[in-house]
Amino acid sequence: MSTASNSLFSPLRLPAFRGLWAGSAIYFTGNAMQVMAASWLMVERTGSSFLAALVQTAVFLPMFLLALPAGVLADTTDRRRLITRALGVQVGVTALLSLLALLGWAGPVTLLLFTFAAGCCTALLSPAWNTSVADTVPREDMPQAITAMSIAWNSARALGPSIAGFVFASLGAGWVFGLAVASAIVMMQAVRRWPPAPHAKSPLPAERLWSGTLAGLRYARHSPMILAQLLRTIAYSGAGSALWALLPAIAAQQLHLGAAGFGFLMGCLGTGAVAAGLVLGKLRARLGLERLVAIGCVVFALVMLVAAFVHVPLVVFVSLAIGGAAWMAVMATFNTATQTSAPPWVRSRAVALHTVSALGSFAIGSAFWGAVSGVAGLPFALTVAAIAMLAGIVLARWLPLRVGDAQEVTPVTPVALWDDVFIHEQAPLPDDGPVSVEIGYRIRPGEAEEFLHAVSQLRASRRRDGATLWRVYRDLGDPSRYVERFLVASWADYLHQRSRATLADQELDARVREFVREGEPVTTQHYIAER
Repeated sequence: MSTASNSLFSPLRLPAFRGLWAGSAIYFTGNAMQVMAASWLMVERTGSSFLAALVQTAVFLPMFLLALPAGVLADTTDRRRLITRALGVQVGVTALLSLLALLGWAGPVTLLLFTFAAGCCTALLSPAWNTSVADTVPREDMPQAITAMSIAWNSARALGPSIAGFVFASLGAGWVFGLAVASAIVMMQAVRRWPPAPHAKSPLPAERLWSGTLAGLRYARHSPMILAQLLRTIAYSGAGSALWALLPAIAAQQLHLGAAGFGFLMGCLGTGAVAAGLVLGKLRARLGLERLVAIGCVVFALVMLVAAFVHVPLVVFVSLAIGGAAWMAVMATFNTATQTSAPPWVRSRAVALHTVSALGSFAIGSAFWGAVSGVAGLPFALTVAAIAMLAGIVLARWLPLRVGDAQEVTPVTPVALWDDVFIHEQAPLPDDGPVSVEIGYRIRPGEAEEFLHAVSQLRASRRRDGATLWRVYRDLGDPSRYVERFLVASWADYLHQRSRATLADQELDARVREFVREGEPVTTQHYIAER
């Protein structure tokens, strides 16, 4: 691995990345302050660990609901406009919450409703923001750029709650929410100063929200690398959400701390995460993906057990710092593997699916562990969560992690969209379809098994890029002739499918054509449904 890829400072040398990184650090800090204030105000008003856990659900559930549509928008629309409009709405929502808190009108329902609304804004801008930041660095620096952004986010988790705890204790929740408003405004200015690069103009029909959403889901389903990373993220985040969600109850019921103490608890988690981020590149290179993730799972499970049974604040503080380091190491590894394994056309949707997996399971897990804690107590809930996290390690056997090679995400050199498409009449309309594609091969004698093995490798790429059905048929009238057939939902989807081929797909196709008899053409026919 190159020195640049292991150096955290490589992406920070680039002015655009550095400016966006600083703006995001301030924005994440404001968000962390808002969550801390809402959680502690909920504890003060209700004394309920379940309602306090629901604040985390209100923060992260919008990610589960909106991140994928937001990813489609980020891949297909003006990212600068998307980000700034979402931030503008968030400024208005949080400002109103600040006013209600200052007036003493922020009850449990108000806190959950406004926290959910602010979370919706964050969900809408996150995929566009993540891919915009990644676009400012070369591919070899992307892992460290992702780590740097994770450090900014976790630094916010360390600094934000600590600041919020002191402001909350001195001035009240309303002023904390006001500082969150200011942080969103700073983020807006950073986007205006370093706007995302516009999408390249394309002659293809624009993707629609629903079809684009299905395309993202289809890609994840038929990409073994992406699917493994997403399922592993769901398992880890769902189990680990217990500690984050129950932290207010741990502070109040187990350790008997006030608002400042709760902020310090969250700060310990964030501080450990920042410390891990500084050495994560070297650790990943030395340990490898799987060993790093396994160690992180064991460490975080042990930290949950400490939080469940230890009542000495200092011991819990130190344990949480170690747990934050483990959380950072695992989640950043999953995020890096996902972003580097997706080609440009679907990268925002891959980021969105990672967000859905991580924060959607976090939101659902927060509510679940809060309910378990309410029924059986904090120690029982945290113990079960620790066991679940340890059990998740065995997923590596069926869902191994891997970072995609450059050829697997690099598009082929653009060619004419109409190559091999013989249309004797007017071209179909974008919505016409379904489209059936038939590719015929006449292969050399005695190589049927080898050919079928090679052509079967095309199934994943065809399905991943747009095909809804795919099969290979043998011609009963000519044993040497085989036909590959697949369906695409519409003419527009077929044109998009043709434009999504990567260098790895091109190599697979070339490998299949090596079995064709010399002098025999590979024929391609297209059919469009009429009835």
